[in-house]
Amino acid sequence: MTTAAVLLTPALAGCSFLGIGGGDSTGTSVFSVKVGECFLSATAVKTQISKIQQVDCAKPHGEEAYALAHYPAGDNATYPGDDAIQKFAEAACAQAFQGYVGVSYLDSSLYDTYLAPSPRSWQDDDRTVDCFITDAGKPMTGSVKGSRL
Repeated sequence: MTTAAVLLTPALAGCSFLGIGGGDSTGTSVFSVKVGECFLSATAVKTQISKIQQVDCAKPHGEEAYALAHYPAGDNATYPGDDAIQKFAEAACAQAFQGYVGVSYLDSSLYDTYLAPSPRSWQDDDRTVDCFITDAGKPMTGSVKGSRL
């Protein structure tokens, strides 16, 4: 099974690699995440994961998927590198943020994080960045869609 790399992009903190949901083997595949689904927060720092733990959004959770952005590369394209993937993910997720939450990322009290293709998952034609909203370690209850937080 392939895995996807995970990057965190909170406002002012820069980027680092983090796991979402702890990579539980009974979780949801990172390749089947849907917008509006909610997930548990990371239980361990990981650079690559294949599964994340989905929960009902009415229950406490750490992340909510709000966009799926497809990197504009053909099936046989070579991996563009971590910097190119990071720049694309940050821009694509920021662009989708306001449409989901109702306010721009810069005016929000929430943060975003994302799962991005790893070099290994790229070889299996993974071109999708999964964008998530988080509240910087504080559990969320309910969806943040349209919340204007």
